[in-house]
Amino acid sequence: MKSIHNYILILSIACLSFQGCKKYLDIAPKSSVAEEEMFASEIGFRQTLNGVYSTIASRNLYGDNLSMGFVSALAQNYNTSGASGLFVKSRNYDYESAEVIGYTGQVWSKAYNGIAGLNNILKFCEQNRSVLTDEAYTEIKGEALGLRGFLHFELLRMFAPSFIVSPQAKAIPYRVTIDQYSQVPATVTEVTELALQDLLQSADLLKKVDPILTGSTERRYKFNYYAAKGVLARIYLYRGDQARAYSTAKEIVDSGLFPFVDKSSVSAAAGTKDRLFKSELVFAVRNRNIQTWAYDQYFTFYGSFSNRLSRPEADFKTLYEVSTVGEGDIRWLNLFEDNQGFKFPSKFWQTSSTSIDSLRLDHMIPVIRCSEMRYIMAETATSAEEALNQLNQVRLARTVPALPATVGNLDRTFIQNEITKEYQKEMYAEGQLFYYYKRRNFTDIPFKPVGMTSFSTKNYLLPIPKDELEFNPNY
Repeated sequence: MKSIHNYILILSIACLSFQGCKKYLDIAPKSSVAEEEMFASEIGFRQTLNGVYSTIASRNLYGDNLSMGFVSALAQNYNTSGASGLFVKSRNYDYESAEVIGYTGQVWSKAYNGIAGLNNILKFCEQNRSVLTDEAYTEIKGEALGLRGFLHFELLRMFAPSFIVSPQAKAIPYRVTIDQYSQVPATVTEVTELALQDLLQSADLLKKVDPILTGSTERRYKFNYYAAKGVLARIYLYRGDQARAYSTAKEIVDSGLFPFVDKSSVSAAAGTKDRLFKSELVFAVRNRNIQTWAYDQYFTFYGSFSNRLSRPEADFKTLYEVSTVGEGDIRWLNLFEDNQGFKFPSKFWQTSSTSIDSLRLDHMIPVIRCSEMRYIMAETATSAEEALNQLNQVRLARTVPALPATVGNLDRTFIQNEITKEYQKEMYAEGQLFYYYKRRNFTDIPFKPVGMTSFSTKNYLLPIPKDELEFNPNY
C-alpha cells in the first residue's frame, strides 16, 4: 500500500512540474499496453487466472499461512516454545509482535494482490469480450467472481470481528475497482453481502459450463461450481442463515462427487498412502514446493526435532478420544508420526508415483472438504435426528462408532459439542479450526497457552497492517 501511495504522489508532482504534462498522459503507459496484450487472447486470460491460483497457493496464503502454518498455530494445533520456536508469538496471541505483524501483512497484501488481478480479468472480460468464446467467457468470469468473493471472505474472517459479535463493525474494503472508493472499509454485514453477490453470480455462471457437473473431479483444483457453493454455505452459516447454509451444503453432499476416502488407501504403504483424503476435497490448491517447508521445516520427526510443529502424544490421545471411542479412528492411526512422546502431523507427507500434476498428492493443499459440509448440515438441520445422522456419516467413515439416537444424544448442546470435536479432529493443520472457534465466539479453547486464564474476542481480531491504516484515510 505504501509504495502505491508514494507512486501516485510522485506522479502528481511530476505532472504539475510540466506545462505539457497532458501530452505525456496521452501516451499509453507501458502497463496499459502490457495489459492489452495480455488480454488479447483466451490464453492470456487463462494465464492471468492461473497467476491468481498461484498467489492463493503461495506460502503467504493457503500454501502455508492460511493452512498448516500461522492460522493453525492460532488454533493451538502445535506446542512450541522458546526464543527460536516456530509461531511462539502467534500461539500467545502477541499481535503487536514482529512475527504476527509479518504474517498478517503477508496475508493482507497477497490477498489484495490476487483481488486486483481478478478485477483486471473481470474488466477485460467485458472490454475484450470478442476474443473469448461464450463458454470461455462464462467459465473465466465465473471463476474470477467466485475467487473474489472467496478472498474477501478470507480477509474478513481474519481482520474483522465475527458476525455474531459485531455485524455492523467497520471491517475491510471490498475492492471491485482500483479507485478511491475501493479504499472505503465496508461493515462486516456489507462484506458478507457483497461476497454473496459475487459467489451467487459465480455459481450461476459455472452451472452452465463447469465440467465438474458431469463428473470431472479434477476441477477440484479450480474454483468450480461446488467450490462456490461451499463458500456460500460457509458465509450463510457465518451470518446465521441456517436454512440456506443447510440446503447449500446438502447440494454438495448430494452430488455424490466427493465420496468418503477408501480406508484401504489411507492405511496403505507410505509411498501410496492418501493422508489428504483426496476424493473428499471440493476445492484444493497446488504448490510444487510445499515439501520444502511442510516436511523439512515443520513436521520432521526424525533425529533432532526441536522447534518442529508437534504436540505431546497425550494431547492427541485426548483430542481423538483414544481411550473411549477413537482407538480405531483412521485419522489418529494414519495422520501422525511419533518420536519420544511427541506426535507430528504427517498429513502433508505425501509421495507420488505419477508425473501427472493433477494426480500428485505431494503438491496439494485442502481448502474445502465435503466433511465440512456435513458438519454444516449437522449444525443447521431442523431435526436433531438429521444432525446426528450427518455426524455419524463422518464418524463411521473414520472408523469411529456411531452415536446412538438416545434422548441424551439428541440434545442440541450435546450435538454441538460433538461437532466441535469433529472440527478439531478433521481440520487439524488445515487452518479452519481457528475460524470455527471465532464464528462460535468460544471463550475457552483446548491447549491455550499456559497462564492464559481467559480467551476473549480480542484474541480473534487480527490487526490490519499499519501501512493500510496510515495511508488509507477511511479508517
